[in-house]
Amino acid sequence: MSRSQSPTHPPADVPPHQENYPHEYKLYKRRFAGLLGMSLLNLVGGMAMPWFGPIATSTSQVFHTSLNRVNWLGNITACTYIPAAALVPWTVSRYGLRRACDIGAICFVLGAWVRYAANANSLSPNSAYALLIVGQFLSSIPQAVFQVLPTKYSESWFDARWRTTATMIMSIMNPVGSALAQVISPISSGPKESILVLGIIQTAASLFVFLIGSRPPTPPTYSAAQERPHRALLNELAGLPAGDESQYGRMSVREKLDFWFVVLVFGVQAGAVNTFGILTSQYFSPQGYSQNTSGFMGATLLFAGIIAAAISSPVFDRVFTRHLGLTIKILVPILSALWLSLIWAIRPDNATALFVLSGLIGICGITLLPVALEIAAELTRAPDASSAFLWAACSIFQVIMVLSESALRAGPNAKPPLNMRNALIFHGTIICVVSLLTFGLKGEQTRRERDEIEAKRGGDPTSPEPPSRTVVEELEKSEG
Repeated sequence: MSRSQSPTHPPADVPPHQENYPHEYKLYKRRFAGLLGMSLLNLVGGMAMPWFGPIATSTSQVFHTSLNRVNWLGNITACTYIPAAALVPWTVSRYGLRRACDIGAICFVLGAWVRYAANANSLSPNSAYALLIVGQFLSSIPQAVFQVLPTKYSESWFDARWRTTATMIMSIMNPVGSALAQVISPISSGPKESILVLGIIQTAASLFVFLIGSRPPTPPTYSAAQERPHRALLNELAGLPAGDESQYGRMSVREKLDFWFVVLVFGVQAGAVNTFGILTSQYFSPQGYSQNTSGFMGATLLFAGIIAAAISSPVFDRVFTRHLGLTIKILVPILSALWLSLIWAIRPDNATALFVLSGLIGICGITLLPVALEIAAELTRAPDASSAFLWAACSIFQVIMVLSESALRAGPNAKPPLNMRNALIFHGTIICVVSLLTFGLKGEQTRRERDEIEAKRGGDPTSPEPPSRTVVEELEKSEG
């Protein structure tokens, strides 16, 4: 363990809003082991959905099924994600973060080998497909678990100087896993061998769950010491009394409004990135671009975004500590304009401009990922529940956009045939309309302000700059 701020623990019977005792907050070195475990599990969690995309035709032939049924091996993950994500906060509240991770790891193993059982030659095509779809269903549960939990883990184990960076590292692993899946799955000699490779990867990754702890013996910050059950947040968002369970303080009307703004904006922007990944070749192929070129454009988006997020997240933790809301208000309009520009940019012999646009979309879009997750946690003081809302919104918008844009594809007699111009118009328009909500965002970071106040009371010389006078006065007034 590392830094300790005071040897005195708070009395168990004193409510958090009445604390007048010396505080103790600690950071433990083992938080990095858990960070590694969560990151690798999230990476592998992102592999199942796109795994069959590059091998769809051969899978259809080997398992004697249609391409539409093969596509559903990916679609089932989006359908499962929403109910699975909704159950994650309840599981954490009832059984703890580690138990939720254990469930995800078990589903990894079960899904891997149920799916592999479909390789048996004695099975009929329908029986083999049933095992494939059940295996994919089981593998989609860990994706929800390990995508929702990063903000909860970062709050539980890291202080305010590390939270955004930790959230960034864990969160970007899911798209990295998706990209790796599209590279690894076609390497094997056939679909059956590819399924075995995925099973081995998922089984090996499940062992990393043993690196993760539910919570440290002593919390790193004030907010990490508080319990805000997900049902208290649900009650508040529904306008019902939160009850005594909400000890951190009720959300203001402004915070509720900001939260819904963030949910919608995050949902449409993250859903747009996922839709772009799914339909990349369908956007570019009618204009004369090869599948390899389309894939490189998707990779450019991803890796440019990862580099940008890796650089920006520590800056938000250490320098621009209270500028998450402002960052969203600046980057979202820029990102929306970039998406809209694809309507005119996707044309023959324009690869250089498209690579530049893909990189800029990645830089703005993936940089926003940890920022939006953290500002939602700041507004609600319930990181797992708020993360579940955001990722569920992403899945909903992804389904809406993929289905709508597929329906808007031009016919075979169009010029060029099967072009996606109308789909791109829809894509850019829905993003721009929803993104107008950012102009009404205030984005107060109440959680961070309170953590800084409590750190100052505990005499922490390394805590960030002192909180603003307005917030201090408001908190002291509420305590009085």
